[in-house]
Parts: sequence; C-alpha cells; structure tokens
Amino acid sequence: MYLKESKTVVIKIGSSLIINDSKSIRERWLSDFAEDIKNLQRLKKNVIIVSSGAIALGCKKLKLNKKNLKLDKSQAVASIGQIELMNLFIKKFNSKKINLSQILLTLEDTEQRRRAINAKRTFENLFKLKFVPIVNENDSIATSEIKYGDNDRLASRVAQISGADCLILLSDVNGFYTKNPKIDKNAKLIKEITNISEKIEKIATKSIGEHGTGGMKTKIDAAKVCQLAGCHMAISNGLINRPIKNMMEKNLCTWFLPKISKLDARKKWIISSISPKGELIIDDGALNALKRGKSLLAPGIKEVRGKFNKGDHIKILDKNMNEFARGLSSFTSDEIMKIKGQHSNKISSLLGYTSKSEVIHKDDMVGV
Repeated sequence: MYLKESKTVVIKIGSSLIINDSKSIRERWLSDFAEDIKNLQRLKKNVIIVSSGAIALGCKKLKLNKKNLKLDKSQAVASIGQIELMNLFIKKFNSKKINLSQILLTLEDTEQRRRAINAKRTFENLFKLKFVPIVNENDSIATSEIKYGDNDRLASRVAQISGADCLILLSDVNGFYTKNPKIDKNAKLIKEITNISEKIEKIATKSIGEHGTGGMKTKIDAAKVCQLAGCHMAISNGLINRPIKNMMEKNLCTWFLPKISKLDARKKWIISSISPKGELIIDDGALNALKRGKSLLAPGIKEVRGKFNKGDHIKILDKNMNEFARGLSSFTSDEIMKIKGQHSNKISSLLGYTSKSEVIHKDDMVGV
C-alpha cells in the first residue's frame, strides 16, 4: 500500500471535516485526526497538513452565512478565522505532543520558482525540527483562491514542491466512483487510476456544501499535478473517525498513480519554463566532485557570468566551456563573485550573514 511506503505525506482536510452543517466544530474528529498524525510520526514519516476552514470558522465567530459573503468581506473574515483555526489545531495537537508550525501560501507562491524553493527549504528544516507544518491558503490577500476554491490544487502544489511521496485528499466519500454515489446506488468505487481520461473528467462533478468550495473536479486537477510530480495521490473518506488509520488498514480509497518518477519530475521542473540566467565555470576538482554526485561548492568556481538571483536557473561549464549540468543557484551572482574560489567556512564572513555552503545543492542540479 502506497501510504505505508511513503516517507513524506501531505494530507488535505476540507472545511466540512472541521465544522459540520449545523456550524458545530467536530472536536472529536479533530482529536482522532491528531492521533492519526502522531501514529504517522511514530512510523518516521514527515507530515504536512493542508487545511481549509479559516473562512468557515470566521463565519461561525461572526455569525455569518458564507454564501452571502462578497470577496472583500471574505478576506477580512478569513483573517479572523485563521486565528480560530490555528488555536483549534494547537488545542487538539498539543495533547498528543505534536509540534505545529503555520505556513500561509497562495497558488502564486508555489508557482513562482524562487518562492517555491524557499518553501521547500522551509519544509525541510521543519521536518528536521520534528514539526508538522499546517499550510493554509492566504485567503486574506488571495482573490481567485477564495472565489474558486483551489485548496485541492494548492495541496498538490505543496506535495510537488516538498517532494512528497503521497498526497491524501480527505473527502466526504470513499474515493472516486463510476457515478456520483450520493445520487446513484449503483456507483462503484474505482481503486486505482493510471490515466485521467475524458471519461474520468466527465464523471467528476462539483459538490455543493455551505462551508467548502471545492469538489471532485478540483481533486482531478490535483491528481494531474501529482501524476506529473511523481507523487501518489489518494481520495479517501475523511468523515469517519481515525481516517488515516482506517485507510492504512482497509485501503478503502482511490489511488491516482504517478506517470513518472519523483527524480524525473524534479529534473523536468528544474530545467523547465525559463532560460538559464547565467553561467558558472568550474575547475577539474569541482567537475570530478559533481560526477560523483556531490553539490557544487565555492572553492571549485573559477568564473561567474551573467546577472542572476537566488533560485535562478544557471548553467555549469567546465574549463573548456562545455556544459556539464544545470541547476538552481543558492546565491546571487554578486554573492558568488565574492565567495568563488574561497573555502566554504569563509562564506559567512565574506557575505556578512550565515548561509549554507552549497552554491548549487545536488538535489537542485541536473546533468545534461
């Protein structure tokens, strides 16, 4: 079962799992969900939670009906509900001794390369500190995210940039069915989907609920992102108690299988969308280190060409000007000019701030 084999897991929970139709908070469910997360930690898994609910909880506090909210008021309500949401998580997760952090993102943050790289590094450091990030849409400044309800797609982007092995979308049904199970008793659960065909897309119908804004269509959109990111994605029933435990024991869900490996997806992401902004010429010692799968360090850099920023896509050339690899720079071109040829332990004093030693990390590099 794909979840058991996963090292990093992203779990998306919708508004309807946090607050029910009578506008009561589902506290028992959230306590059980916290136990599920604790169990994943016991299994040595990194966990990210993408949660909706800020606007729903803001409406509850202000005694408003979400359906009647205009966009500008939704943003204000979201800022109020965000505090309520995190306080709720802290209350339930502290009792399980789970450390939480909060990251606010919009789709724009995950689609801009430099921001995505910063987010990836943040996730990695939080995992090292044994914290579980709670990711929310930044509804207070977002526009289309509130209007169209893209938390499923946001979750898929989070899975992509964090290098997750598995994304779980907790829904109000067991998975993806041949027909809408809420109106057709003959609908059958599809256990695995390898290709999102036109037929699959036609089956996907939008759900109607007071608190949530998504539906099966947004989950299919999320699956497409995951398939091209080398990430398994599941749609599973979140309304039951201990949904992750139930999923691991019974595998009652729909799995969307990736089309390519995570490594191939990462390589495509690194070299896609933009032309290289600059070049680094390296010496033979650095070249041999890269051939052994090492990161590029400052001592091996002989020359810097072009003007570029942190996170930009640059070429790596050998002394004969042959292109060896491409990668994402951890420093600006001006900073590399200062540290090139210098020992890594001098970087902090040369730049005036503490920084990583890798100019281009091996995970951010692709051979050509």
